[in-house]
Amino acid sequence: MPTVTSLVLISLDTVRADVAYSGKMPGIEALRRRGTTFRQAISSAPLTPISHASVFTGLQPARHGIRHLLREQLRPDTTTLAERLRAAGYATGAVVSCPGLNRWYGMDRGFDHYDDEIPRLPDGSDPLTVNDVKLRGLALKRAPLVADRAAAWAARQEGPFFLFAHFFDAHWPYEPPEDFCPDAANPYEGEVAYSDHYLQLLFRRLEEAGHPLDDLLVVCFSDHGEDLAGWYPNDHSGDLGHPYEEGHGCLLFDTTQHVPLIVGGPGVPRGREITEQVRLVDIAPTVLELLGLDPYKDGPDGRSLTEFFGERTPAARPAYSETYHPEERRSDGRFPGLLPLASVRLCEGDSRQKVIWQIGGDRVEQYDLAADPDELRGRTVSCRQNDETGPPW
Repeated sequence: MPTVTSLVLISLDTVRADVAYSGKMPGIEALRRRGTTFRQAISSAPLTPISHASVFTGLQPARHGIRHLLREQLRPDTTTLAERLRAAGYATGAVVSCPGLNRWYGMDRGFDHYDDEIPRLPDGSDPLTVNDVKLRGLALKRAPLVADRAAAWAARQEGPFFLFAHFFDAHWPYEPPEDFCPDAANPYEGEVAYSDHYLQLLFRRLEEAGHPLDDLLVVCFSDHGEDLAGWYPNDHSGDLGHPYEEGHGCLLFDTTQHVPLIVGGPGVPRGREITEQVRLVDIAPTVLELLGLDPYKDGPDGRSLTEFFGERTPAARPAYSETYHPEERRSDGRFPGLLPLASVRLCEGDSRQKVIWQIGGDRVEQYDLAADPDELRGRTVSCRQNDETGPPW
């Protein structure tokens, strides 16, 4: 693989795969034309800090240590992508825009510059102390500021750099300040288009600063999707049967776990679409290989995606997801029966199956995604499940 000058890692927080690939977002479409799109990418968790920790480390939550929204920090014995790149001589900078990427979690490790400034909530409280994912969404750095600060930092770099830019606008309350998508089906799509517009602006600013896109490795992903309570046919939240699901966090349906993933740059095929299943936990090993750096020595859970760039079509990868957020949601007494969940999604040829089980509970549900892509007709199996090792098949 050729050595790439610099890395730009883009997180489009809370963006569903179907909306990202709808053709309505010109910035995303431009990235897809210059790179490879992984149409079946699966997130490790439906919460920002947990999912991003898996992206940064190549580890599943049980190994990187963050499993709840508010309780844990990144384990000190893990190695982040920013730490690896800084050790290799890269300047490292990040601009993040929500409480879930606050430096308290340890997400700043390895970054020379880590801009996590966000406003307090409207009532003056600290958003980092609130476990309601909707309420936390009121504290954000908007896309224009993210693009401006990220571009300004990159413009100051003369050697190889790693820029992480995080856009949070698609998160609730879905009130796009400007209309960049006349075809938007709803305000949520308007917010995605708002981020997309400033994503394009960021890349124009990088070009103007002397960082041509053809010299960059660009990885664009979303940490999780969003359940809009009936705006889309595969929604499950609210009156559809799961009132405790505030957009994301408590469920493991594809609504939140199926996410966009695009990789582009030297050595990456242009305009290719991969339909085999992959995982966000595969990002860090992929980046290291494309940058010509040694792989992780501690055995990451993810594997490099570069095998998909050749002529041979590799097998789809089993995808594990989990959420312990139900424990936090039931703490206010409104939903005392909620239990943590885990899932495995398997895709082999025409067979696409998912199993979701309660951690510490009795319920196991199996879904045939080929026949039931919206996951509305799960088959329930009653069995005892006392740990998180998986259902007893």
